[in-house]
Amino acid sequence: MTAASPLIDPAGLRARGHAPLVFDCRFDLARPSSGESAYAEGHIPGALYLHLERHLSAMPPAPALCGGRHPLPPREVFAATMAAQGLRPGRPVVVYDAANGMYAARAWWMLRWIGHDNVQVLDGGWAAWLATGGDIEAGILAPTPVDAPHPLPDEPVMQTIGASELLAQPDRFTVIDARAPERYRGETEPLDPVAGHIPGALNHPFTTNLHPDGRFLDAATLRARFDELLGTAPARPVVQQCGSGVTACHNLLAMAVAGRGDTCLYPGSWSEWCSDPVRPVARG
Repeated sequence: MTAASPLIDPAGLRARGHAPLVFDCRFDLARPSSGESAYAEGHIPGALYLHLERHLSAMPPAPALCGGRHPLPPREVFAATMAAQGLRPGRPVVVYDAANGMYAARAWWMLRWIGHDNVQVLDGGWAAWLATGGDIEAGILAPTPVDAPHPLPDEPVMQTIGASELLAQPDRFTVIDARAPERYRGETEPLDPVAGHIPGALNHPFTTNLHPDGRFLDAATLRARFDELLGTAPARPVVQQCGSGVTACHNLLAMAVAGRGDTCLYPGSWSEWCSDPVRPVARG
């Protein structure tokens, strides 16, 4: 991987020694405490733990920027959260998980969103670290907080869009849905009360960004796949969404690997969209 890549492989991480601030983002939607338990049993030496709901979401009654199952906190709140985790401007950060990068991608996106550009996802995650003989450390490490939160840029590099704008101007955007095909088509819905998708959305399941072992496809292959997906769509801004703004970040990451940064996140995603019966639903 090049230094500019949003990905880093296990050898690259080991070569950097203690320089990066490493975060373990393992999580399971069905068992929210299991990721932290797995972290305590063994993690990359020096890694701290980020929990999807406590650190990477604004769960009720906390103030949030959107609805849905995993709403975004305000940027200043997340910057304060990361200051408590020891984040300093410019310090390299590496994030990983054991779920094909879906939770690590959310952390990657949110760190970029508050202006921290020096962040990479461990390609292949925890499995790749183990497969390459990486050292393991047990226990729960306490972070060393910093005094000041990361300074926020006036205009976030990573852009978001809300449901009201999508509903008001549906023909202005090309929406990409990162969920599995059967959920996109409305054949099943294990997590949200309504099945289906946003009318006009294209389907690009986040798992299609990966090799069978969980590593990302190369940049040229990813670019070709997104070019093929978007080739029939009019040239307009691309919006990434999923069920709750998590796996959509995986598609955002894949597009960054491919050299296509022309995309933004709908953080509320399907779980927010389907919560209002006024918003239309498509199936098939």
